[in-house]
Amino acid sequence: MILAIGITLAFLAMLCWGFGDFLIQKSTRKFGDVETLFLISLFGAIILFPFIYLNLLEVMQSSKQLLILIVTSLLLLVAALLDFEALKRGKLVVVEPIYALEIPIASFLAFFIVKETISTTQTALIVSLVVGLILVSLKGSHFTKKVWLEKGVILVLLGTLFMGGTNFMVGIGSRAAGPLMVNWFIATFTAIICIVIMIKNKRLSFVKHLRKNKKLLISMCLLDNIAWVAFAFAMTIAPISIAVALSESYILIAALLGIYINKELLKKHQIVGLGLAIISAITLAAITI
Repeated sequence: MILAIGITLAFLAMLCWGFGDFLIQKSTRKFGDVETLFLISLFGAIILFPFIYLNLLEVMQSSKQLLILIVTSLLLLVAALLDFEALKRGKLVVVEPIYALEIPIASFLAFFIVKETISTTQTALIVSLVVGLILVSLKGSHFTKKVWLEKGVILVLLGTLFMGGTNFMVGIGSRAAGPLMVNWFIATFTAIICIVIMIKNKRLSFVKHLRKNKKLLISMCLLDNIAWVAFAFAMTIAPISIAVALSESYILIAALLGIYINKELLKKHQIVGLGLAIISAITLAAITI
């Protein structure tokens, strides 16, 4: 029963991330990477504060918990900026499947650090997933001229390395300090860094346009924060590998939105790669459960 709750929360994170990334892409193209990350983080910091302030002093006095929260926040900050830039530059349907690489990264960390095992079947699915990601990432000209990648792919690959580590650390942080505390700390840390960057680079002009786009921004902030909170709670109930694998299936939703709403076109080999990546990610989530 308890595990079922964790799986349900991971599924909720999947849905919210799927639609949330679609809105994040629109926001990054309209306002910018740092600005979008700031709005999401500020929203989370404000909404979550009433639920964590009573435990804040205790966490600040614990060097272990504080170190975990700071490391997690730094990883997420770098990962988010790389991912947002990738979403701004690249096709949603190409960028999103690469996020599935977070599954093996987080799973390997869980295996080596907290001793969660990876079966032979899971390893085979991870290899299948990586093959699919390679296909969906390469342009058709690769086969006739020279190797070169779709826009945003290099950025999202780098972002995924950091995000895989972030997913693992969110699990560790949620177990050490609590799901709400880890989300509030990350959001507050990120919002402060982002506002400093915007002030330094004089990038506050976007504020005057917020009212015209409040529906987009509120929906984006709400979905992304719900996803992270649900994900953090899921990892306190279910094994990290299960929560990560199931939640990463959100690429199916985001990719389909890119195709049917953004009218993003793919080459035949990219379609095969997309299908292979999605099937592998979903199957990996299913057998992990």
